[in-house]
Amino acid sequence: MTAPTPVPEDRPEVLLLDYGAGNVRSAAKALERAGMTVRVSSDPADVPGARALVVPGQGHFRQVMDAFDSSGFRQPVLTAAASGTPILGICVGMQMLLEGSEEAPGVRGLGLIPGTVLRFPQDTQRKVPQMGWNSLDKVGDSPLLADLACPAYAYFVHSYYVPLTVEVDAGALTEYGVPFWAALSHGNLHATQFHPEKSGAVGLAILERFRRNVLEG
Repeated sequence: MTAPTPVPEDRPEVLLLDYGAGNVRSAAKALERAGMTVRVSSDPADVPGARALVVPGQGHFRQVMDAFDSSGFRQPVLTAAASGTPILGICVGMQMLLEGSEEAPGVRGLGLIPGTVLRFPQDTQRKVPQMGWNSLDKVGDSPLLADLACPAYAYFVHSYYVPLTVEVDAGALTEYGVPFWAALSHGNLHATQFHPEKSGAVGLAILERFRRNVLEG
């Protein structure tokens, strides 16, 4: 792994969406450590013009999407994504980018990436949810993973996953009974299934790469 990059004097600002279903405090601290200025907002009117959006997510897919939609963020975020604004999804925030999830049939995701989030199969050898460290293996040239020595290890807590049948530009794979996307980049969309804020030096390195390669690149 390369050494942490110096924190810029002119720190790029990201808008961290606070819609009631994400670990906002921990995410904000991690983003700040990675050299970004964090503006936490529960107001959809702040989305237009934001330099980048960070979408955390924690809990049941239905609960998360209901909270997101009730907060009025759906249309402003879809408009921002269409205009090319960088978006970083974290944990369920990654799953939200897809069309839906087996966890809540009929509940619409944001639909920015075609595909459906799946539940881990029943397996007597593996507990669900997956809770713990797992490896990251790069596929393609995601700016989140540029120059990151792999396999690296990140911390996961989840029962549902983005399958490899979901087509993205690049990312990182891992396996827990089945292989799945642990991180992805698709145009201006970026996401991690794991928690960067709980993944030590690797998590910080990935957030630094988001700053350096996406916001400042």
